[in-house]
Order: sequence, then C-alpha cells, then structure tokens
Amino acid sequence: ALAPGGTALLSWAPGPPRAPAGWPLPALYCTPAQAGALPSRAAALRVQLLFALRTRALRVLEAGLATELHDALATLRAGWPELAQDLALGRLSPQPGARAAELRAECARGFEGIVRRLWPRLQVVVVGTAHGAEQLYCDGLRQADCHGLPFYCPFYRAAGGESLLGVNLWPEEPVPRFLLCPDWAFCEFLPCPAEEEPRTVLLDELWEGREYGLVLTARPGEYRCLLPAVVVLRVTGFHKQCPVVDQALSVRGESIPEERFCRSLCRAVGMWPGARLVDYVCVESNLLVPSGAGGASSGGGAPHYEVFVELRGLRDLSEGQRYKVRGLRVLLRCGGRLGGHGHGRG
Repeated sequence: ALAPGGTALLSWAPGPPRAPAGWPLPALYCTPAQAGALPSRAAALRVQLLFALRTRALRVLEAGLATELHDALATLRAGWPELAQDLALGRLSPQPGARAAELRAECARGFEGIVRRLWPRLQVVVVGTAHGAEQLYCDGLRQADCHGLPFYCPFYRAAGGESLLGVNLWPEEPVPRFLLCPDWAFCEFLPCPAEEEPRTVLLDELWEGREYGLVLTARPGEYRCLLPAVVVLRVTGFHKQCPVVDQALSVRGESIPEERFCRSLCRAVGMWPGARLVDYVCVESNLLVPSGAGGASSGGGAPHYEVFVELRGLRDLSEGQRYKVRGLRVLLRCGGRLGGHGHGRG
C-alpha cells in the first residue's frame, strides 16, 4: 500500500503547510501539502479530492477525521459533474478526458460503494481518530460509500492532534487499541479515582486493568497539561514491556468504553421511529450544586455527562414523543445510569 503517490490525504490544517503527522514520508502522497493549508475548509477538501480523483491507482485513502472524509464524499455526491468538468479541462492528469469520463460513468451509477469503484486498487481507509462521534461517521461510510473496505486508525493522538502518543499494531480489530510509545512525548499518568494528594506515575509504573488520567508534556519547554478529566486511559495489557491502552469515559468511576457509550446513545435515540443520530459531543458537566450538611453534591448537580446531539428525522413530534425527548435528556445527564445500561447489554 505504501507506493509513491499512492495515498490521498483529505484533511484541513490551515496555516503553514506541513507533512502529515506520523507519516514522515511525503512522497507517499498524491495530494500536495499546500492544498490542506487553504483558508477555507471546503476549498481545501475539494482541491484534495480533485488530486485524489485524478489518481486511479490510489492504494490508501487517508483522512485526518472521518468527518472530513464524509464531507469530501458529500462534495463528490453534490458536485460530481463540476468535478468531472475540472478534470476534463484542467491539467491535473495526463489523460484528463479518460478519467473524467470514468468519473461521470461511475457517479451516474449511484454512490453505493463509489469509493472502491473510483479507485479499484484501494486497499484501506486510514482515519486519524475513531473515537466518540467519529465512530458514527466510520460506521456510515463502511455501510455506504466505502462499502467493502477496511478502516484503520493507526495512531493515538492528543492535544488537538499535535501529539502522537501510541500506535495501533492490530489493524484487523474492530475497536482500536494503542501501544504507548515512550519517546514520542513525555507522559505522566494520574491514577483514577484520584487520591486526596494525587501523585503521577510514569510509563513503567502502570498496572493492567487500571485507569489513568493523562498529564502531557508534548514538546520540550511546554507546560504540563492534564487532558480533559472525562477521558481516561485504561490499560488493557502489555506488548513486551510497553502498556497497551484504550480510551474510556468516566466522571464518577463508571468507566464506559467510548464504543459502548456510543451504542447506548444510539439505543436511547432509537426510542422513537425515524430518528437518526448524526453527531454528538460529550463533556463533563461543571455544574455542581452542593447539598446536605457535608456539602456533597447530589441529584441533578451530581457529576454527570453533558451530551449535545444532532438528530435527524424528528418532525411533528407528538406530546408522547416530546416526553421521550425529555426522557433522553434526563438519561444523558445521568452518567452512572447510562454506564450501567451499556455494561448490562454489552
């Protein structure tokens, strides 16, 4: 798959162009780095898509986020006649007319499995992250545009994608897990649940089955940064002497794997017909309401998740359906209850 010019990158990173993080082999890419640095995200993805479309012998389709691949393919769906015209009239390909005709013919057949039909030598779809809501987009792409292609999330990233912390050595497993690499960034780990006087531990002090918050120093001279408390790393095992981790959500020690949280959320949305979960984001609520003599928080102010969801198919709701929407909000605010529901069905 690592053929020169055999990988197309669909990713927007405004600012000075730079090589994709994690793959220090710019000759792999048929898409120029300058394309991803355009001020407009839509323009960047369109230019990168054009470079990908001219390369029929593509082996790898890579995206920084699954949402970027989704949006690039949405651009193809909505504007494939214009894209074919650009290929026919432009200078992107030594045989623009033949490739433009092929693009028109395949898009006219429909978009089920379009990725594999446009790039018949494609072997894998690489995404920068498959956690949280990105999993929804990966699942949707697998079932439609990218039908029949494997997805691979090679790296574990933090600090906005700037820091590489681990590598996925098991591409065939459906849920990614990552081998932490000791020389990519300086990491400290805060045992969960936190002690009264928390003390960080280092890579060689981790225990299998335990969970840790991540304190990151990404580059020399940068301040230590504690990643969001709602996300914890769970040590699932060791590869030789290096720990292998996956990612979980936890606000009160319930430790919900993100994949299970997503499944539970989809089941909650499925309480009424026609509704479809498009996207969501999950954060830890900072609204703590003290109650009782000891000052402990309880009820609606107890530690919980705040989940913001994007739904489709909710039209002309009856009073009963509105009640279910309110019930969904209550369910999402109760992190412990949602965690128990996910574990019970898992």
